[in-house]
Amino acid sequence: MEERILVVDDEKDIRDILQYNLEKEGFIVDVASSAEEAESKLVEAHRLILLDVMMEGISGFTLAERLRKKENHVPIIFLTAKNGENDVLTGFSSGGDDYIAKPFSMKEVIARVKALLRRVQLAAPPSEERWRFQGLEIDLPTNRVTVEGKEVSLTKKEFEILTLLARVAPNVLTRVDILDSVWGEHEYVLDRTVDVHITRLRKKLGKYAHLIVNRSGFGYYLNLK
Repeated sequence: MEERILVVDDEKDIRDILQYNLEKEGFIVDVASSAEEAESKLVEAHRLILLDVMMEGISGFTLAERLRKKENHVPIIFLTAKNGENDVLTGFSSGGDDYIAKPFSMKEVIARVKALLRRVQLAAPPSEERWRFQGLEIDLPTNRVTVEGKEVSLTKKEFEILTLLARVAPNVLTRVDILDSVWGEHEYVLDRTVDVHITRLRKKLGKYAHLIVNRSGFGYYLNLK
């Protein structure tokens, strides 16, 4: 599914270049020239806002604060020439998730957008209580995995890796993605740890071991074709 982004900036040239380059990356892009217009255009389908800070009328910081007070937690990346330490802190305290200083490179913007969307996706709770592919089933409420009706004994980490891969399938997860999600950013483990757990997990899945694919140079994904 294509992801929808709202670009908010009072400079038309910036709106145009952001829209053009993001659409080239496959995103659906809506634009607004002010915070007031952004409020009227923002819908639930928007996965992220690229938000200028210094605009006439309501500032980007104020818009972010309004959205958070309404319990709207759409990810926000601020775009601004104000990049002092206090400005950055203000951006995060008002509800921003990331901060890009102007002038910016489009490569950096696209990389930040993709990284933030990925973090949000990995942190999202499962949308269903059960996941099934042919004879492989994951029961999330009971933390059980069965193969052809027979329960498979997985460790907590193995279960979390399998659940994570299933939730984002067929997207590829890097080893860093898996480490951050399963072990946490503050727990020191090696990339090789993921490979070891994947090897053990494949053995336990038996005839479904082939579903976990290593895309060389990228990471792991579930091949459900």
